[in-house]
Amino acid sequence: MNNNKIKVGITHGDINGVGYEVIIKTLIDNRIYELCTPVIYGSPKVAAYHKKVLHIDNFTLNNIKKASEAHPKRTNIINCIDDNVKVELGKSTRTAGTSSFKALEKAVDDLNKGEIDVLITAPINKKNIQSQDFEFPGHTEYLEEKMNGKSLMLLISDKLRVGVVTGHIPISKVSDSISEKRILEKLQILHNSLIKDFGIRRPKIGVLSLNPHAGDDGLIGMEEKEIIIPALEKARENGIMALGPFPADGFFGSDDYKKFDAILAMYHDQGLTPFKALAFDSGVNFTAGLSGVRTSPAHGTAYSIAGNNVASEQSFKEALYMAIDVHRNRENYEEISADPMPKADRDRNF
Repeated sequence: MNNNKIKVGITHGDINGVGYEVIIKTLIDNRIYELCTPVIYGSPKVAAYHKKVLHIDNFTLNNIKKASEAHPKRTNIINCIDDNVKVELGKSTRTAGTSSFKALEKAVDDLNKGEIDVLITAPINKKNIQSQDFEFPGHTEYLEEKMNGKSLMLLISDKLRVGVVTGHIPISKVSDSISEKRILEKLQILHNSLIKDFGIRRPKIGVLSLNPHAGDDGLIGMEEKEIIIPALEKARENGIMALGPFPADGFFGSDDYKKFDAILAMYHDQGLTPFKALAFDSGVNFTAGLSGVRTSPAHGTAYSIAGNNVASEQSFKEALYMAIDVHRNRENYEEISADPMPKADRDRNF
């Protein structure tokens, strides 16, 4: 048995949503085991409940206590929650939130320890997961704190890549949250990720304006002239090919987005609305800038269809493939970037 395959940690997300459905539908394909060793952080009993509701009989789970016990040719599962937890399909409950957090906490701890190689998170409910242990707007902010890095939420499909300067904040706070420093920080993370995680040697980034018509030379706002344009000029001085700012409506309407390796939007819906219109079923949420690799399907808990066996697994499957690809790209980047000459040899030769 090959124990050196990429070990993929998977959190079950909200137990009342479609998380288990898309996980099972993805992993039921035995060809997955040629690519990786899956480890679900969740509950064997909750998984069994979903299998029964979905009438899926030809899928089995290997119960383990820790990731090091994972069987490379099976779907493994680590129990992270109380066995008496109650599943209430389609409902947001405190129990579901607690169960989401417990699985996430254990998986992130294992990722930081190197027990798993990459992490895929099934959707959570951002409200019911809130507690004294989780006071974050979402996965991205939690992972940023636990992995001690500066992150960027990046939505990816075969059509486009979209990052955002401001993430899960009220629209009323967007303008005050945008600064030259913050734009530069996000551009640097995006630039580095495109090179290291996606193997793009000279990435080209399109940056969107905040105001309609890019502010119309100050007529509809000064953020472009005072913040965004100076940030782009400094970025280019630092070797980052960042162009713009482009008005968002015409940028996507004219297909200009196809000319860039990635797009940086100013706020959440400005970037994610066109992204999901173009790639809802296949989109992947990737957290760039962290030491560990984390992906997620681009959709949410989908309470309205939970248990109906109609949820598409395509986005989750793409998240799994992308996590594996990014892990390999990082290994390749480290290999080609490594100094081939040991320090002792350099000292002797110079």
